[in-house]
Amino acid sequence: MGLGKEVTAAKLTDDLVVDILSRLTYKDYCRCKCAYKACLSQDDEEVDGILADAPHHEHLEILDCCNGLVLCKYRSRYTTPGICRFVVCNPATRQWRIIPDTHPETDDPHYVTILAFDSSWSPQFYIFNFHLKHHQGLILGTSKLEIFWSENFSWLVDDKWDSDIVVSIGLACLFMGCCMRGTTGQEVVVFEGFEGMSDGTLPYHWIIDMPSDSFYVGSFTHGCFGKSSGNLHYALPYEDGHSIVVWTLDEYAYGLRAWILKCHLSMTDAFGRDDFVHYDNGGDGGNRLWFWNCDFCIVALDLEKDLVFLSDRRTDKLLSYNISTSILEQIRDGFERCQYYAYVPCYSKLPDQESSV
Repeated sequence: MGLGKEVTAAKLTDDLVVDILSRLTYKDYCRCKCAYKACLSQDDEEVDGILADAPHHEHLEILDCCNGLVLCKYRSRYTTPGICRFVVCNPATRQWRIIPDTHPETDDPHYVTILAFDSSWSPQFYIFNFHLKHHQGLILGTSKLEIFWSENFSWLVDDKWDSDIVVSIGLACLFMGCCMRGTTGQEVVVFEGFEGMSDGTLPYHWIIDMPSDSFYVGSFTHGCFGKSSGNLHYALPYEDGHSIVVWTLDEYAYGLRAWILKCHLSMTDAFGRDDFVHYDNGGDGGNRLWFWNCDFCIVALDLEKDLVFLSDRRTDKLLSYNISTSILEQIRDGFERCQYYAYVPCYSKLPDQESSV
């Protein structure tokens, strides 16, 4: 590159740099960071102040994170118990949007709320708010599904949702382009048809069975979705905990689909031990193998970068496992057992918010 071109690139304004970066995939963005040092300042500081620019951020609770956007719930003395208010934030661009209030149907509401966003497909984001039916701590089904769409900035109720589908807290979920997939125990619920919301038509949903080999372990812990080259993957600890099993969903003609075993990732080699699984017994006279537990859980799966992120429950550490090198590295120590979210910065600006909101 000639000197004249280097000077020209150096004179790019921050607005132009952000606009260019917002059009890149994350992989291309990482390549740019290697070549353009100014990009290096665009990451860590934003994450450190992830909620600092949102109103009354001290009252925000993170619910979900999807492709660079963060969904929070806002509850404080400023809101009544009969109101549930959400805020969507983009830490990389320091933007936030207050979502119109929703109103629970009971005095003791339980929700599962999911954010869906993919800037490579659309600048709009979606929020799925499942109102759960419950009794004495037991989830019995879903009483109502609300879907929020940022383009018309309003909630719509899905009257076709099957209320018997049990949506569990902490379910694995992945949004790829115009399709969202989430686990509900032994099944995957797939939402498609998002483009129809411009005409007031809600996304339709259908069911895929999970891999049959995952039923037992999947009843005690959540697995993790991942994607690479447009393919959907699902990862779950093996029953003895010695490995992580990864399946790929093969889609054939006429709507036929099947889970294919992709690989086993050895956790015995990664941790240098094999005593991962233990059981809680069923009490007096109960089955001694009544409840399955594993010392590690899968936080995120990124097969495009050959990485699996893990939480070590025995040592309260957050770890990364490199599939290519079989090296396990510590990311952070002293991490409590809580919900983790994989965050990748997105420099696309949030859709404009209606002035009436």
